[in-house]
Amino acid sequence: MKKAMPIGVDNFEKLITSGYFYVDKTMFIKELLDLKGEVNLFTRPRRFGKTLNLSMLRYYFEDAGSDEKNAANWELFRGMRIMSAGKEYVDQMGKYPVINLTLKSAKQNTFESAYYKIKEEIAREFKRHDVLLESEKLSEEDKQIFRRIMNRTGVFDEYSGALRFLSECLYTVMNRSVIILIDEYDVPLENAYFCGFYDEMVMFIRSLFESALKTNELLKFAVITGCLRISKESIFTGLNHLNIISVLDRRYSEHFGFTEQEVLQAMTYYGVQGRFGDMKKWYDGYMFGDTEVYNPWSVIKFLYDLDASIDAFPRPYWINTSSNEIMKDMVMRADREMKGQLEALLDGKTLDVPIHEEITYGDMYDNGENLWNFLYFTGYLTKKEEYFKESAIFLKVRIPNAEVKTIYQNTILNWFRENIRKKDFRDLYQAMENKDSGKMSEILNEQLISTISFYDSAENFYHGFLAGILSQSERYLVKSNRETGNGRSDLMLRSPSLRGKAFIIEVKVSDRIDDLEKDAEAAVQQIHDRGYAEELRTEGYRNIICYGISFYQKDCEVRLD
Repeated sequence: MKKAMPIGVDNFEKLITSGYFYVDKTMFIKELLDLKGEVNLFTRPRRFGKTLNLSMLRYYFEDAGSDEKNAANWELFRGMRIMSAGKEYVDQMGKYPVINLTLKSAKQNTFESAYYKIKEEIAREFKRHDVLLESEKLSEEDKQIFRRIMNRTGVFDEYSGALRFLSECLYTVMNRSVIILIDEYDVPLENAYFCGFYDEMVMFIRSLFESALKTNELLKFAVITGCLRISKESIFTGLNHLNIISVLDRRYSEHFGFTEQEVLQAMTYYGVQGRFGDMKKWYDGYMFGDTEVYNPWSVIKFLYDLDASIDAFPRPYWINTSSNEIMKDMVMRADREMKGQLEALLDGKTLDVPIHEEITYGDMYDNGENLWNFLYFTGYLTKKEEYFKESAIFLKVRIPNAEVKTIYQNTILNWFRENIRKKDFRDLYQAMENKDSGKMSEILNEQLISTISFYDSAENFYHGFLAGILSQSERYLVKSNRETGNGRSDLMLRSPSLRGKAFIIEVKVSDRIDDLEKDAEAAVQQIHDRGYAEELRTEGYRNIICYGISFYQKDCEVRLD
């Protein structure tokens, strides 16, 4: 029996003891110990293995409280790469008290609710360490504070200082330096920004972090993970020892996400290496430092589907897990310049962007540069190359792969559908009824200029563009035949009454601007040659109007039969 794929399993102990497939990332431990960073912030896109890596660190370093539990944790790492890295690393196993806090569930729509969720997570971590209450080394006053925090009855200042307080309790009882692990620190900040209580959340998170990480002589080291690098001035005030490792850094580059070798090994294990081409096209393309990286969530999901059927189609799995609010906002707010930049990216081109690593959510829409930076650090863009110019680092960024391009396209199409619902296209319908192909061309060209196009999937885009506009008519039923592949025309519009008008539309995409007229005429001829009108005549329609429409980027040509 092959091992099961760990879909949604981000607890290291459960993953190993339950026999799930695991890509060995334990050399992350070695690099962390070698580089000796005191407070380390790792920023990576969502679903790139951050939570699982923190769980791994906890089970490796934590003194579990008894010889039996420590031995069980030791067994988790049997045969892992870290176990052959050297005695100096293995000797660090099970030596430290560990505080492990996740903020990923703080996604509520009010500060009070989000704050309560964080209180719950803090209380849960105190409960995990409630054995401290049995120690005579803790004062009765400290035990009372501990119980209030654990029972969720503490005051605001007690929770904002909870990590520092817990580290003091652990050090007092165990007399050893403390490791602090904080997962998805920016989730409550992102959520607060979109829900309108950003300043309140910043104040709380800043207090929580400052008290635990700033001049904390009890700290062995801390690892914080998140998607974005929030400005030091807003969150990490005074943390001069903060070591920020982003997707630009060459260190630690292979520990989040899967390398190509790891993907090939996994595909070989499941016997699906014949589908490597699709795996690479859809889920590869990220560059972390100088390391080529695959999206691990999508790789695992595709492997899961391939294990059931070798003919499974690749899908945009990441869209169902990652917040797309930033991209939706970008598309809605895009001016003509940004629309042109989006079209260039969707056409496979690159965009030159100066890097701004320390920005806040409030800076996001100050200028286009900030927005492209957000998309880069959240995984919607990746680096093709970097260069130094006029005292600044510039990146040539591109869309990483087919999966992310699909997310762009779906977001744009959804925006387009919402946008056209607000518009009045009666002039277009009237021009169609009056057989005024010139007026139709004029109206459609105006709409093309205002929308965002993607040309590598041009036929589907233009078909969706036309179908979306024509479906706004209350007088005609619109039928799209492209999806059926049944040899019918691209679009049919029919009046509910057989005495009314019916329309047949065939779409062509031109290779050059000079081919527009010729291709529109060819579309009309195709309607005749293939007898597309026979279906409507059989139904009883007598007033049938046929149009051929050709497109080239932002131009179109309409021809009447």
